[in-house]
Amino acid sequence: MRIHTKRSFLTLCTLFWLATMLPQPITAQDQRPNYVFIIADDIGWNDFGCYGNSTVKTPQIDKLAGQGLLFTRAFLTASSCSPSRCSIITGRYPHNTGAAELHSPLPETQIPFPLLLKESGYYTVQSGKTHFGQPALRAFDQPYGMEDAGNGGEERWVQCLQERPRDQPFFAWFAAIDAHRDWGADDFHIQHDPSRIEVPPFLVDDENTRNDLASYYNEITRFDFYVGKVMEELENQGIVDETMVVIMSDNGMPFPRAKTRVYDSGMQSPMVIHWPMGIPTPGSVCESLVSVIDLAPTFIELAGVDLPDYFQGKSMAPLLKNPDQSFRQYVFAEHNWHDYEAYERMVRSEEFMYVFNARPNLPNGGPADSKRSPSQASLNQARKEENLTPAQADIFVTPRPREELFQVQDDRWQLLNLASVPEFQNVLKEYRQVFDQWMSITRDDIPANITGDGFDRTTGELLPGIKAFNQVPRGEMPGNKSGAEAAEGTPGFP
Repeated sequence: MRIHTKRSFLTLCTLFWLATMLPQPITAQDQRPNYVFIIADDIGWNDFGCYGNSTVKTPQIDKLAGQGLLFTRAFLTASSCSPSRCSIITGRYPHNTGAAELHSPLPETQIPFPLLLKESGYYTVQSGKTHFGQPALRAFDQPYGMEDAGNGGEERWVQCLQERPRDQPFFAWFAAIDAHRDWGADDFHIQHDPSRIEVPPFLVDDENTRNDLASYYNEITRFDFYVGKVMEELENQGIVDETMVVIMSDNGMPFPRAKTRVYDSGMQSPMVIHWPMGIPTPGSVCESLVSVIDLAPTFIELAGVDLPDYFQGKSMAPLLKNPDQSFRQYVFAEHNWHDYEAYERMVRSEEFMYVFNARPNLPNGGPADSKRSPSQASLNQARKEENLTPAQADIFVTPRPREELFQVQDDRWQLLNLASVPEFQNVLKEYRQVFDQWMSITRDDIPANITGDGFDRTTGELLPGIKAFNQVPRGEMPGNKSGAEAAEGTPGFP
């Protein structure tokens, strides 16, 4: 009898030890989804294989799209790193965050949505590029930033998943530097053949540009590789089904007439969502218009947390079940200071795009890093030789139109401005009214003394007297005087 009791005791001890050592499943009372949000840096919407690019090698993301949901009309609110990220993490337009310009930290008065998850019992972790400022990091139990992140910002992602508490649902914000200039993946194990690349019509098709694009593709493939490593770790932990993985970019590719521009080349983002438990039709495609400000309410609603009234987006949860339904009539975006003085606003539907430019006297050449690129050098040479096409000449045009109107279904690259065509005057009037209404509701304004140029518009080099890229003297930020930071949400806006 004593031996039996001893064996029973030893058995119980063994079972207890195993229970403490083995990975712990989510408890029955907390079946909320895990989240892995993976954001690339400067990758254009059509530069994954699953979007029809036959040259770039993205097998991991393509696989997830085939098993999940691919969005063909997902749009950013800014084609500029930090304003875009601050908008995503708050669910608000850039001028409503208090961080509308590049290198502007998110004010502590703004609430990052991961903080709401953290307060509701989620473990939250961040690794890689932040660029939304120190106050926003309070949203994460463990904000690693670029610590041990590697050249592309991805090398700590798997470790973050391995060290997470196993008794909590989790939210992971994984942010790459790929594919931001300067290039760092040209020695990665998968390379791209410059001769096979399709050059966009707004770039010069020559050896310099093709080599530049090949290096860009190399960075995309490195990003894809680490996406695969994340999925492999989720598989190893047995939590793929209950983990919602979102993959997207913060703005368009770092080339002239892409990044910082409000056209699709700068403002449209790839977006793939993989969530076996929540997407009933794997491999489906959503063609509805969505905005990145819709991500925050989506994460919060699916986590069972009450939606705050300051969100300006609306939950995309219905689209996960039924991606064919209509969701938005319009998306809105803005271009504020990014190296150069700028003020543009964009309204886009499935059929038309309207652009308002409050600084038409200035050229719109793109960010400083693209001005120092081989692709820009080829454009400069073609200009010198008077051999530019109209699409290639766009970045040099000054003065620019104050208003632009494009029929996007027939004009993929937004090359033909219809604002002066008589047949489209009623359409122009309609979109002006929508734009004015949006400005009024979100308390947007046009400051007279917005931030001026920090770089030479031709060379992309810092102007004399400015010591560093993030030390440009600042003017008034859009929405500051009109109280845009305090504006309530607009989830009902069409």
